[in-house]
Amino acid sequence: MKPELLWESFCRHNAELMPETAYHSCWAFCGGGRAADKLAALVMAGIKTATSSAYPCYAVWEEKVPEAGDYSVIIDSVGEAVCILRTVKADIVPFKDVGEAFAAKEGEGDQSLAYWRRVHAEAFGADCVDCGIEFTDDIPVVCEEFEIVFR
Repeated sequence: MKPELLWESFCRHNAELMPETAYHSCWAFCGGGRAADKLAALVMAGIKTATSSAYPCYAVWEEKVPEAGDYSVIIDSVGEAVCILRTVKADIVPFKDVGEAFAAKEGEGDQSLAYWRRVHAEAFGADCVDCGIEFTDDIPVVCEEFEIVFR
């Protein structure tokens, strides 16, 4: 299903609960590809309930920083809608201060903090290079927790 059709269906089914100003975005984990499909499958299985991103890149990308109450239409590697998420919590913390509990909620690899730091240092490092920003352990990270609200 196309993302806009899933969003329209969600809004019709939840008209009494939806504020008219509800913000939503449409995106794929890891920017798309096979990784997006793998992470979306973890979400659908209830294993992945959080995600993170390099905070300084939002200004460069000219994108809104996630906040509690935001909605996201998650798409797969071919642009089809997978589900709609609602952000329940969004904190900004230094990379070095992200903890075990959050790493486990990301649901990736062995769900350890060591795994999270390794793969996210690589991913955020690449994002930072693309944004012209230096990656350090002090870089602010958006730690976003979510729930599935529509499939």
